[in-house]
Amino acid sequence: MRERGDLLEGVLVPIHRAGWPFIAGALVVAALLWLAWAPLVVPGLILALFCVYFFRDPDRVVPLRPGLVVSPADGRIVAVVSAPPPPDLGMGPEPVTRISIFLNIFDVHINRVPAAGTITELAYHKGTFVNAARDKASEDNERQAVRLTTADGKDIAFVQIAGLVARRIVCNLSRGQRVEAGERFGLIRFGSRADVYLPAGVSALVVPGQRAVGGETVIADLESGEAPRQGARR
Repeated sequence: MRERGDLLEGVLVPIHRAGWPFIAGALVVAALLWLAWAPLVVPGLILALFCVYFFRDPDRVVPLRPGLVVSPADGRIVAVVSAPPPPDLGMGPEPVTRISIFLNIFDVHINRVPAAGTITELAYHKGTFVNAARDKASEDNERQAVRLTTADGKDIAFVQIAGLVARRIVCNLSRGQRVEAGERFGLIRFGSRADVYLPAGVSALVVPGQRAVGGETVIADLESGEAPRQGARR
């Protein structure tokens, strides 16, 4: 019985409320196509099923040890570089470690808070919509940046970045809000990128090419002095 329950949990994944208008719209399109010519209902239903799949919102098991920073999104690590945090967040010009995660249209697009703390700054930047996998997307694309301060005074920045297809960033955070690691805070519709800027002196525990699971994959440890990790494709 337990195995059957696990299987159903993997199939019957909750849908984020932001997806229901898209699903309803796709079903209306399917109905109109069916009225025009019955075989045309197939692409309409495929569109509706894709919307159901895209807006899935599965639960995650979040590691909660103090100091751990978890991935804010599902996707592929495309870069671990040194870069200054977004200037609008007031974190200074000194470069820190930036981890960039690319979400394709098949990834779960629900975004999660990377660590526990208080939201101390928010900054929205209206930009372009180049391919989010490219490094310049961090500076050129439309984005929503967030500064989080942990209980011991360390600052982490995380940024939602719209991609080539994405045209809508949803962020439900506000200044002064207390948040927990792995807590859902928004989404980016239809392909995107998420950047995380770590405190000075903190190294990434992930490498480019690695897959990350939002809310579960540990991408850094604020209490560890571990050197940057290396990786190899095998």
